[in-house]
Amino acid sequence: MKRKVCVVVASRANYGRVKYVLKAIQAHPDLELQLVVGASVLLDRFGNALRVIEKDGFTPTRKIYYVIEGENLETQAKSTGLGIIELSTVFEDIRPDVVVTVADRYETMATAIAATYLNIPLAHIQGGEITGNIDELVRHAITKLSHYHFPSTEQSRERLIKMGEEPGRIVNSGCPSIDTLCHQDLTISNEKMDAYSSVGYQIDFTKPYILMMQHPVTTTPEEGRVQVEKTLAALKDREEQKIVMWPNIDAGSDLVSRGIRIFRENNSGSNFAYCKNFPPEIYNCILKNAICAVGNSSSFIREASFLGTPSVIVGDRQEGREHGSNVVFSDYDTEEIARCLKAQIAHGRYEQETIFGKGNAGEIIADYLAKVELSIHKRMTY
Repeated sequence: MKRKVCVVVASRANYGRVKYVLKAIQAHPDLELQLVVGASVLLDRFGNALRVIEKDGFTPTRKIYYVIEGENLETQAKSTGLGIIELSTVFEDIRPDVVVTVADRYETMATAIAATYLNIPLAHIQGGEITGNIDELVRHAITKLSHYHFPSTEQSRERLIKMGEEPGRIVNSGCPSIDTLCHQDLTISNEKMDAYSSVGYQIDFTKPYILMMQHPVTTTPEEGRVQVEKTLAALKDREEQKIVMWPNIDAGSDLVSRGIRIFRENNSGSNFAYCKNFPPEIYNCILKNAICAVGNSSSFIREASFLGTPSVIVGDRQEGREHGSNVVFSDYDTEEIARCLKAQIAHGRYEQETIFGKGNAGEIIADYLAKVELSIHKRMTY
């Protein structure tokens, strides 16, 4: 009998990270994939990533809604609670042998709590990383709830051991998002991009462009609008084309979105294009071919280090995270961001680095989950 592996995908970023984990589980002769999608994956205003998931050949086992409107700290906490309720019902219904959860978002916490209290073994991808703000607290809490661990780097694996996790239950798989980069054509063209809509300027992908993605910071959600305005102001006078991506659903998202909309309305004649969402492969093409990436997306650290894309990380959302030589950091200061952008663009592309893996994480994770003797019992060990 095949072992049932339930993977919960609750955001567009989550899907981009685990697409090839899903493929590896789906293809493994000893595993049965149970795919649960929910939260912002199902919402049009965040790009409705469900369409991308289904187009890629995955049929969700369950779809669940558990996002409360507001995008503030209170609604984030309440959405976590609602997620626990909905996921508990789903897990009790489909009865997986093991649940897989990803990274550090509130949806991930809901998945971890629901699985743990139902005595279902939990596997955690991307534990052991340092980033600052609430994400780090949530990530380490999920580590202590999890039975099996797939960190993305060797430093992260060592931290998990120091946290008292059993070394035999920890496998440095690398980051699954790197898998996508190794299974696709990363060239870009206007023809390839014709199918994907944007608002504002029509980007000519044969000419230089800058990619911007800036999410809210959960420890200072009330400052999201001011923070994103600093970055947009730094980009305003640069002659290159600019692609601005919409933020994720974290607390403060509404303020970041408002800052982008107001900037767009006040700069309608400028060379800015505004986009909600892209399939992982298309986003990777855009990131690969950008002359620089700016904002606070973890993809500028993970994928961009593998791709060699110069990146400027703004603010403290990624504070302390392991990174490659392609990254420089800036405070929320327009002049400092502009200086960093200028220097990174002048530097040009960086050499490929494999800090976050070599592109075979999906196979490593699927093989381990098929072979390991599952148990809900664990001990803190030192």
